[in-house]
Amino acid sequence: MAKSVRFDRKLESLLEEAAQLLGVSQSELIREAITEKCREVLRPPLFQSLAPFIGRIKSRGGRARSAGVAFKRALLEKKTK
Repeated sequence: MAKSVRFDRKLESLLEEAAQLLGVSQSELIREAITEKCREVLRPPLFQSLAPFIGRIKSRGGRARSAGVAFKRALLEKKTK
């Protein structure tokens, strides 16, 4: 299916240069760019993709609480050196 799109001179120049550098036709570059952008926009949110895994991993937790203590200790050691 043919579509008609207008480009300003700057965009047309960028398209020509990029297509030549990649060794593809301008049409192919446009198709690839549109496909990539559409997939990006239509991609489900990360939380939806990870939903089957959320809550599946069991851990003792508590690492975040002890990280502050370890960080403070490291800063104090660095200060005394």
